[in-house]
Amino acid sequence: QVKPQFESRAGMNCGVFTAIVYRTQVVAGTMYFIKVQVSDAVYVHLKVFQSLPHENLGPSLVSFETGKTRDDPLTYF
Repeated sequence: QVKPQFESRAGMNCGVFTAIVYRTQVVAGTMYFIKVQVSDAVYVHLKVFQSLPHENLGPSLVSFETGKTRDDPLTYF
């Protein structure tokens, strides 16, 4: 659901957009840290906020880190 947000902010089109692994952090909603494969050897880390259910809002891309590899650890940022 955040692929269009990422593509717009990063200025790139992703033929591949596959979540590999994720971590969560509970705040006033849930913060997701997601490692996403965007091409054969290129990965990005996304920070996505999902508000509480009663707010009826979709996930929102907070920030991202590019230039990652499959072996880079997924950390909070």
